[in-house]
Amino acid sequence: MIIPVILSGGSGTRLWPLSRKNRPKQFLALAGDDTLFQQTVDRTFQLGNAAAPIVVCSEDHRFTVAEQLQELKVTNASILLEPAARNTAPAIALAAMRAVELDPESVMLVLPADHLIGDKNSFVDAVRLAEPLAHDGWLVTFGIRPEAPETGFGYIKRADHVSDHGYKVGQFVEKPNAETAERYVASGDFDWNSGMFLFRAGRFLEELQKLSPAIHTAAAAVYATAQTDLDFVRFDKGAMLAVPEDSIDYAVMEKTDRAAVVPVSCRWSDIGSWSALWEASEKDADGNATEGDVITLDTRNTLIRTHDRHMVATIGLEDIVIVATPDATLVAARDQVQQVKKIVDTLSDAGRGEHLAHRQVYRPWGSYDSIDMGERFQVKRIVVKPGSVLSLQMHHHRAEHWIVVSGTAEVTCGEKVFLLTENQSTYIPLGVTHRLRNVGKVPLELIEVQSGSYLGEDDIVRFEDVYGRT
Repeated sequence: MIIPVILSGGSGTRLWPLSRKNRPKQFLALAGDDTLFQQTVDRTFQLGNAAAPIVVCSEDHRFTVAEQLQELKVTNASILLEPAARNTAPAIALAAMRAVELDPESVMLVLPADHLIGDKNSFVDAVRLAEPLAHDGWLVTFGIRPEAPETGFGYIKRADHVSDHGYKVGQFVEKPNAETAERYVASGDFDWNSGMFLFRAGRFLEELQKLSPAIHTAAAAVYATAQTDLDFVRFDKGAMLAVPEDSIDYAVMEKTDRAAVVPVSCRWSDIGSWSALWEASEKDADGNATEGDVITLDTRNTLIRTHDRHMVATIGLEDIVIVATPDATLVAARDQVQQVKKIVDTLSDAGRGEHLAHRQVYRPWGSYDSIDMGERFQVKRIVVKPGSVLSLQMHHHRAEHWIVVSGTAEVTCGEKVFLLTENQSTYIPLGVTHRLRNVGKVPLELIEVQSGSYLGEDDIVRFEDVYGRT
């Protein structure tokens, strides 16, 4: 059995404003109906002999991961929560320790959660070709056959054959300049470094202990603190912060003499920028890639994405990126989109919040959308999934009015518990303990009007919570 390991980190900066810190690009449906994370998990189903995945993610994304796995009907995954990001080597080490615990002879297929692969069959074939090498003790990486002299990727130089389809790694090369990239591609000896790996979990830990012992020792100390919480495995934050921060390439792959590469052509993209997404997207006859309510006139080679309640019209544009969300719009030259991170840094420095979260915020019970706000008031559209319940809570500084738009709500307000149905409403006074539950079989939708001296999300005192947030 192969145990897929899905690395689901990310800060949500490169595809702003669509991606945010609390919902980075892997959790977005950028190419198709499923998110990149779901597509990554789904590809492992094609292998036929894949076990339930191990997912490594941050605590902030734990419920998003769990929900998106549930949508794929994956119920037995191991979700490891990193209390602090320490790069890929420690993350893979924790996953390897989990894999060895599940099966001492397990083979791990390590996959970033935010990559797009257009040809799944070629990818599966490459994994099959790499399996014998992994069983023989090689640490296998997958090299993407270069389609152009890209300067945004690292490269791998192939050396001697170690199998009919695999090569010993001759050299890992950092992102080159344009002239060097052209030379690499022309030589035919180099592949793009995909960041995907296949190896026996125990074998990886042996090499990590030998080549980067400080990381191995510190990661083992972290793993010793593991505690199960609902569907998640938590680790001590202090122990995690003591782990040296390093990538798998620097910590192991560039040092080991047992690194192998299996080349593959699978229409791969790391979707590292809006320009990369434009290149990977289907386009119209004018080279435009559009999503949402879009009208174009005399517009070419442009990417336009908008949300469901906002139409975008363009006239006379070429090589532009336009991304509209309910609270922010990006307009950029397509060859300048690598500068998006500077916008995110500017927002952070100014103490703004548009880089952290969308106007619509997802919770394990559903979502809420801040429709309007002003001094001493805020209006939200709340959607609660069937059978879900919010925490038993109270607020020190605000009162709330709830109006049910559709569905059936069970309301706890102080000592009273009662039902509200469509077009009915209730009032939650300031300082009163309350709870909202969807007792129906369809989503519960309501409008919440908050009023008070302070309306921040941190004015919540939780007494009971099925999601462990008290």
